[in-house]
Parts: sequence; C-alpha cells; structure tokens
Amino acid sequence: MKNWEKYIRKVEPYVPGEQPENTDVVKLNTNENPYPPSPKAYEAARDFDFDRLRLYPDPEAGVLTEEIARRYNMSSDRIFVGVGSDDVISMCFMTFFNSDKPVLFPDISYSFYSVWAELHRVKYEQVSLDENFNIIPESFYRENGGIIFPNPNAPTALYMELEKVEDIIRHNQDSIVIIDEAYIDFGGKSAIEFVDKYDNVLVVQTFSKSRSMAGIRIGYAFGSPALIRALNDVKFSFNSYTMNAYSLVCGSAAMADEEYFNECVAKIIKTRENAKSELTRLGFEFPDSKANFIFAAHRSVPAAYLFEELKKRGIYVRYFNKPRIDNYLRISVGTDDQMKKLFYALEEIIDGCNSGLKA
Repeated sequence: MKNWEKYIRKVEPYVPGEQPENTDVVKLNTNENPYPPSPKAYEAARDFDFDRLRLYPDPEAGVLTEEIARRYNMSSDRIFVGVGSDDVISMCFMTFFNSDKPVLFPDISYSFYSVWAELHRVKYEQVSLDENFNIIPESFYRENGGIIFPNPNAPTALYMELEKVEDIIRHNQDSIVIIDEAYIDFGGKSAIEFVDKYDNVLVVQTFSKSRSMAGIRIGYAFGSPALIRALNDVKFSFNSYTMNAYSLVCGSAAMADEEYFNECVAKIIKTRENAKSELTRLGFEFPDSKANFIFAAHRSVPAAYLFEELKKRGIYVRYFNKPRIDNYLRISVGTDDQMKKLFYALEEIIDGCNSGLKA
C-alpha cells in the first residue's frame, strides 16, 4: 500500500436500482413516477431564460421555498431545500448527529442511512422490526444521538399511524427525530403537524416520487426555525449554490399545480390497489402497501428466480439479497399497461415452475 492510500476514506457505497440503457423495458425497480411532470413545469422550462445559467442561482432558493411555504401554509423560515431528499438527509446527518451516543434507525429500512452514518462517522444502531415488518415505538425508548425512519417505510411500504410516530417523538425530546416521508403522498397522513408541536422534529419530503421529478433532484425539510438555520449554516459552509436555477423554476411551477398532483397520485393509488388483487391471485403475499410500490413474496417461487426471469423479459423490479427480506421483490407501481405486462410475465414464469414441479 502506498502511503497516501492509508488516508483515503473507505466506505461501502449505496447501491441504487439499475438504470438500464435500453429504454424499451418495463422499469419498475426504482419507485419513479410512471407519469410525466406537471404541464406547468413544462411551461416553466419552455419559458426559462437560459442566459440566467451564466449567473449563480439564488442560494436561498427563494422562489421554491416560498412556493412550498404557500402550499403547506407554513412560514418559509421553517423550510429547507436541498438537491433531492438524499442531499437533505445527508445534511441532517452532518448537522445534527454529532453525539457520542448512537443514532437509531430500523434494521430493515432505507439502506442509505447506514452509508451516511459510515461516511460522516456517526455511531449508529439498527432497531429490529417485528415479525410483520412493523416499527416498534418502544424499541426507541433508550438513549440515542438521534432517530431517523421512513414513513411509509422502505422497502416494506408499511405506514405507521401518527399516534405511534408521536410516541417515538414524545419519548425522545432530547435528540433530533427525523421522519423521512418520501412516500407519504400515496397513503396516510404527514407528520408535518409535529413540527409546530415539537422543536426537535424534522419532516423530509421529495419531488422524486409523487411529483414525477426524480431527474431534477429536489428535496425539502420542515422544522423549527432554529433547526432550519442550523441546516442552512452547514449547507452554506459546504456549498452555497446547491440548487440550480433551472430546478428552482421548474420545481416551483410543479409545486403550484395541485390539481395535476392530485390526479397523478390518485391514478397510482388505484393501480396499486388493483395490483394487490392481481398479485394475491398469482400467489404472492405482501405487507399492506401505502407507498408507490409493493413488497411481495411468492408462496412457492423464490424471489431471486423471479427477479432474473423477469429481467430476461425486459421487466425490471428490485431484489434485496439481505437477511429476512431475501425472498421479497420490491415492485414499483407503473402504468396500468406496464402492470399488465408484469402480471402476464409473472403468470408465465409461475406456471412454468408449477409445471416443472408436477413433472
């Protein structure tokens, strides 16, 4: 080993879902929205003055922050904007998780949490879910340097009722509690109300799922003015100009289009509920999804085999080769046409397996 190699920070990186080069596939592996962004975002993009790209963007992200504030009826000093919710959460790790006590998050959850903890050298402990993949609030009744969990959880898609969320907050008022709500628009009620009630709570959301803008990278957080100031201090020390001018304009236009947002969310929920019926018919079992994906295991055909066979047919879903969940597929909710192709392929694969067993 060369001397300089000893000082390289080594981490095991987060592995995102595959992004196939061939676009002629059924892509149900990264929980993207199958519908296009708001027409208002297209209009904003068409009218964008590209001469503005020679200038630095607004470091305060004012036009976007104000639109989010208007949409949620909240003052702008309670809103933080970042380059996707991943950037927001990473900033939260840097800003708030600096105790000698461990940060707590579920053992089956968004796998980026442990990556950020390793990257930022934050102590952490993973809290076990119960046998049905539910978060157990009592498991967080202990000393910690902070808490973070998704609601609905990923990859399980299970939503935790707000009284249980508040139970965790109420027992941890000496540390920061972050609720990651990337999928909240597809089921359940947001914990935003707790931002006013508790000064140690942050609620994080994103444009990537329900607003069809994963490619433009916008995330945001709600919190007390003191927490938002602390986040901005770290952000401005790290990179003052994190949100580009094009994203600010398109994002604020999309946030303003409530009618289109509601229409798209309703379509995804309807398709998801139909998918539950179809997957049950095909022999799958799954937690009751409140997200834009379903976490499903077949009663007789291994998930790893289904994953590979679907991929051969140009259908991409997500497979996690990890303890307790290595027989599950995470299936994003696509359009009705995409889901029909999925069900047809699954039926073909499963029937082939059953025929082989009978033979």
